[in-house]
Amino acid sequence: MQRFETVFDVDAPPHRVWKLLHRPPPPGSPSPRTVEYQGGSMTILLEGDENGQGMVRTCEFHVPKWLLSGGKARSWELVTEVKPLEYAKYEGIGKPLWSRAAGWHELQPLDSGGTRLTFVETYHVNNRVMRALFEKRVHRFISKDNHDLYLSLLGYLGTVTHVSTSRHTGPA
Repeated sequence: MQRFETVFDVDAPPHRVWKLLHRPPPPGSPSPRTVEYQGGSMTILLEGDENGQGMVRTCEFHVPKWLLSGGKARSWELVTEVKPLEYAKYEGIGKPLWSRAAGWHELQPLDSGGTRLTFVETYHVNNRVMRALFEKRVHRFISKDNHDLYLSLLGYLGTVTHVSTSRHTGPA
């Protein structure tokens, strides 16, 4: 199993960071609705409750072209746990490589009035041969985009400082 963690300090209070990451659908928006973002898209099939818990979505994102999928991957995800203004977690399955993933972000207020955002993602390829051959390289490629996506998005709120990034390969 692969684990990626990246941490940012944002010059904005937690409620503004939360609002940016958990926007309600615009009034009159279609259902399902698609959100385009740097490196892919997300189609929200079910919005979930007022905090987003229970949200069902599909995502398309870039993967290495040598996977013979045209450089695209798809995941099916469910937001499984939300603590408003603090924490949100999703779990999903993806292809190619039929994998399981989980991701979460956590917000912590800083004494400066800003917010520390920690994003963690785990990735596990189900087939042991494909796991040995591709899991680490594919997850490294995917998580690079996640880091850049958070950095770009958080930049709308003010100064963003990258605190740390770590990767870990562990037992399944």
